[in-house]
Amino acid sequence: MTFLPENILPDWAQDYSPERQGALATTEERMRFAIELSQRNVEQGSGGPFGAAIFESETGRLVSLGVNRVVAANCSLAHAEMTAIAMAQERLGVYDLGGVGLANHELVTSCEPCAMCFGAIPWSGVKRVVCAATVEDAQAIGFDEGPKPGDWIEQLTQRGIKVVTEVLRPEAAAVLNLYKEKSGQIYNGRDLS
Repeated sequence: MTFLPENILPDWAQDYSPERQGALATTEERMRFAIELSQRNVEQGSGGPFGAAIFESETGRLVSLGVNRVVAANCSLAHAEMTAIAMAQERLGVYDLGGVGLANHELVTSCEPCAMCFGAIPWSGVKRVVCAATVEDAQAIGFDEGPKPGDWIEQLTQRGIKVVTEVLRPEAAAVLNLYKEKSGQIYNGRDLS
């Protein structure tokens, strides 16, 4: 099965292809990249307010990117993190980004993972996850992030995956609020009261 970018990513994403990006040395630079993806997705009206990327941890080389395309692609799996993971695995020809002989990889995402994306992280092979906005920020605009365990960071840490949260959180939360201001579709929102 091939996960082709042209089947899931918006046309503008080609501007950010790994071949066109230089290495991003710092965690903050990598996060700015993920937030920029989320903002462009909102501004272009091409999907939800979430962006993610897979980088080689040591070099900062971009391996893949993803944006939320659930509504546009009619695919509940088309979250930014899921897309970035799948495209990195496709690009490298592996099912495990932590496989023998590979560089360590990290997932940098504009928001903490929802329940589905959290579940995919251990199987992806990434060694580090960096998040900006919190689940509470996403829920504040109406998204239902699902039944993720409260100790999700500890669970990933026990599996050898380092988690860093709230990197540039205000900038990422501003994109979520922009999406709400633009009346972006809040799919799968549930009244949990």
